[in-house]
Amino acid sequence: MNALIIIPARLASVRLPNKPLADINGKAMIVRVMEQAQKANIGRVIVASGDPEISAVIRSVGGEAIDTNPKLPSGSDRVYDALCQLDNHEEYETIINLQGDLPLISPQDILQSLLPLNNPTVDIATLIAPIQSEQEKNASSVVKVACSFYKDSTTLAKALYFSRSPIPWGEGILWHHVGIYAYRKTALKQFITLPASPLEQREKLEQLRALEAGMTIGCATISHAPLGVDTPQDLDNVRTIIKENIKNDIC
Repeated sequence: MNALIIIPARLASVRLPNKPLADINGKAMIVRVMEQAQKANIGRVIVASGDPEISAVIRSVGGEAIDTNPKLPSGSDRVYDALCQLDNHEEYETIINLQGDLPLISPQDILQSLLPLNNPTVDIATLIAPIQSEQEKNASSVVKVACSFYKDSTTLAKALYFSRSPIPWGEGILWHHVGIYAYRKTALKQFITLPASPLEQREKLEQLRALEAGMTIGCATISHAPLGVDTPQDLDNVRTIIKENIKNDIC
């Protein structure tokens, strides 16, 4: 499939102002995310920028940035706006929306996000990883997903519901949703034209808009959820991990 990776980014953040430009061992976070996306070798990688400062940083290292309206309501809207600005946008069948706060995302995991789209009934694909601790289970910042695995598969599932609460109840694995989406282009266009749904507004999770509208979200499993950056403590943790990786010549 002819795929395009778009990373939406803007400076406005309540918990961590100017988050995309946060320095992580000599590189802005958004640059590190872009570099991980490039290593996946899927195709073109674009940063959908909501602020000129982000665009300037990306272009200074040879990356591609497209300026979008900073008032757009969501990352998905920003991704679609950037897509529509491309002269050859009709050539792309699949658009990967990669969150700009995942500097530790594995290129292999990005590739994995495409797998559910091999099923023609899936509109949107995403990633899930097993929850490893009670803290992860109970943190409202960690989005959980209740899913139904396909017959004879332990790696592909259909998402039934997303929540900030631990779901489903009872014994068994709980799944951590990882913030990456692979859209069929028609599904992305449909999604951004839908109004915000009641469950989306209640849980503050835009993927519920798709489920409430009857769209199908397919999930592929990965072994560990990459650490996202939502707080200053997360940023310190990521800096420590990347510093150690550099020391060991991992990245």
